[in-house]
Amino acid sequence: MAGAWAEDLREAAGPAGPGEEIMKRPSELFSKADRKAIAQAIEKAEQETSGEIVPVVAATSGRYDRAEDIFGLCLALAALTVAWLFFQDVRVVDGAWTTGPRLTLGLFPLWVIVIAGFTLGVALASRFPALKIPLVPKKEIDQEVERAAAHAFRQFRLGRTQDGTGIVIYVSLLEHRVRVEGGGAITDKLSRQDWEEVCAAAVDGLKAGRPTEGLTRAIEIAGRLLAHQFPVRPDDRNELKNELCLID
Repeated sequence: MAGAWAEDLREAAGPAGPGEEIMKRPSELFSKADRKAIAQAIEKAEQETSGEIVPVVAATSGRYDRAEDIFGLCLALAALTVAWLFFQDVRVVDGAWTTGPRLTLGLFPLWVIVIAGFTLGVALASRFPALKIPLVPKKEIDQEVERAAAHAFRQFRLGRTQDGTGIVIYVSLLEHRVRVEGGGAITDKLSRQDWEEVCAAAVDGLKAGRPTEGLTRAIEIAGRLLAHQFPVRPDDRNELKNELCLID
């Protein structure tokens, strides 16, 4: 990509809509018919512009290992609290060598409870990533989405378009974020505000449980913006495949 670009980033907050669609993996979220509809939307949008549009939907943009550890620690403390409140007691020991009160749960059982709770918490957060997102700072989420969108821009060869007129519409499901990333020529003529409607269309579709409609609408709007600044040339050719890219 020709330099960093000031992005348009919107948070897809609020209820996800029927069936909690945005929690599915990308490959489960879009059927073959959905992907065909999106491919047709890309083809139609690019008929009026020399730009290239690539929609990318990713399950997540970051690992958030620290959040996994925090969740594990929280579960460990919760397990320790439950054990202490419901199973801990004081018993009197009266033996030949020991006399006096003693705790039912000693140090070793308590350590076992803490370690088991932490291990289970990390495993759960790893298996169900939505558990750790509330523990991740918003700034870190935004940075991870920015990094992943830039990587997708390079991965899907948008930086190699002839005139630097490619854009990626990047959707990160776990983080509920949409970001538009563009090539150098686009950043010179289109601002962050120009892409707000694109992001809003994708977000609204996801929140309503109609991700395909949201993406096709976003592609249509992106095509209109690109056509205004980068109209189709007589010698224009399709440099990239017209398809939805999914990252599970």
